[in-house]
This record gives sequence, structure tokens and C-alpha cells, in this order.
Amino acid sequence: MRFLKATSENIRVASRIVKNGGLVVYPTDTVYGLGCNPLDANAVNRVFAAKGGRKKPLPILLCSVTDIEKIARLSDVVRRLAAEFWPGPLTIIVPKTPALPGLVTCNLDSVGVRIPENDVAAQLIRGSEGLLVGTSANKTGCRPASTASEALEQLGEEVDAILDGGPAPLGQPSTVVDLTKEKPRVLRRGGIAFKDILACMHTLQ
Repeated sequence: MRFLKATSENIRVASRIVKNGGLVVYPTDTVYGLGCNPLDANAVNRVFAAKGGRKKPLPILLCSVTDIEKIARLSDVVRRLAAEFWPGPLTIIVPKTPALPGLVTCNLDSVGVRIPENDVAAQLIRGSEGLLVGTSANKTGCRPASTASEALEQLGEEVDAILDGGPAPLGQPSTVVDLTKEKPRVLRRGGIAFKDILACMHTLQ
């Protein structure tokens, strides 16, 4: 396992690790993430094993709405929320396309997507061909890591590299909102208040 300062060169090193099927811990605007290539089944299974516990669908981080359209179907409401809150701490559950393997979503026909507001994460995503698993860097049931050292304590040798970009600014996970049904549902409260999401959606009505 390599513990790396999040320099431009080391981000490129981490990107190569992802493209070669490895697991990388990296900083985001919310908490530290555990990432891999979501199209690599072996890597995805390694993420599940590293997290431990029951398998849960894995969110995907991307750099642009255009990239998201490759793996998910976006409604006008989602586009409005994207314009208002991305990049930022909002994960939106949307219908997935066949391009994203069912293994990633535990065979659900939906996926959580987000564009993070963190330059290290953005560089890593771009270097990893535009999409990256974005689950939190912790064991299932434990507190998400807000520093590289906390991620090391929990995941240690189960990952191939840890990028140290300093403490995650928010220190709490993103808000998760499910927009696959007619009525929106908050699945996890986080960095954005649900009332602000509803207010944004109301502008389309």
C-alpha cells in the first residue's frame, strides 16, 4: 500500500492504479472516498470486501453532466438540481443505463451520482477515464474517514494507495436524495438541507 501526498504527479500515479484495477482512497469535499473503476468487476468486488458487511449499491463520482449521461438517465429536475448544487455534497439517485454493470448497484436499476467539489478528486476522476466509485472510505457501520490517517486506520493494506489531501472540508457525507419515483425521498441527510432541494425543485413547477 502506498501513502501518497496529493501532488499532481501522485494523482497521476493513483489514476494509473485505478485503471489497472486497483483501489485508491482519496479526498473529496465531504469525506474521504474509496474508489475504483466501476466497470472492472474484480475491483468492485475488492471494494465490497474492503468495506465488509452487507453489500450496498456503490455511488459513482464524475466530472460533468455529460459523463453522467453515459451511465444514467437524467430528467429536467435532475438537471436543475445539478445546475444548482453541483459540484457539491448532493448525491442523486437516478435510473441507470445498461452501460453500468448491475454488480455496482447490487442489481438495482438505479445509481447514485455526484460531481464533487474537490480538485484532487476531480483530477483523479479525469485521470481514471471520467468515472470513479465514490463510496466512503470506512468499514461498513463505522464512521466515514475525514482524513487520510483515519482511512488508513480502517482500511490499511486492503487498498493499493491512499492520497493525502488534508482534512475533508465538510467532514460529513453528502445528502442523498432518491428521484426515481414521483415523490423525492431523502435517504441520507448531509451537506445540503432537504428544504433547499425541494425549493430548487419547486422552481420547475
